[in-house]
Amino acid sequence: MERKIKAKSKAEPTGTALTHIDAKGDARMVDVSAKPATERIAVAEGRVLMSRATLALIETGQAKKGDVLATARIAGIMAAKRTSDLIPLCHPLALSKVTIDIVTDRKLPGCIVRASVKVTGPTGVEMEALTAVSVACLTIYDMIKAVERGVRIEGIHLIEKIGGKSGHYRAGA
Repeated sequence: MERKIKAKSKAEPTGTALTHIDAKGDARMVDVSAKPATERIAVAEGRVLMSRATLALIETGQAKKGDVLATARIAGIMAAKRTSDLIPLCHPLALSKVTIDIVTDRKLPGCIVRASVKVTGPTGVEMEALTAVSVACLTIYDMIKAVERGVRIEGIHLIEKIGGKSGHYRAGA
């Protein structure tokens, strides 16, 4: 009987062991001291879904708390810089660049939030990009919750990772 070997999809696990668990099963911070400092980039994305009326308030600058998108951009940048304070086993990193792009989409209706984070260091910035998107989405919610409580945050995920030992990853590729 001939066995067919299935190609590994990007959705399947990439390693054989969890790196944040030691041999005894205890949580640990990974030792990256022997890894070379290389340029690493991560891009993450998420969506904030709302009614057309609420989206119109954002687009016209009529939200009572102020400029929703500018506030969310600043919150996302601040969150990326503080990721190691929020996620217990993340390394503190000297980020060299954080960009938060937010576009409104009337078809959703809602906002698409994308974060790009860059560092030259021994470990990646996926968590920083994901944290930036998460907090930017939460900030949009906070800014508009008085108008609409049924807003939904969805689809937060890693789009792309460049650099490091595991190489280039692109969602859906």
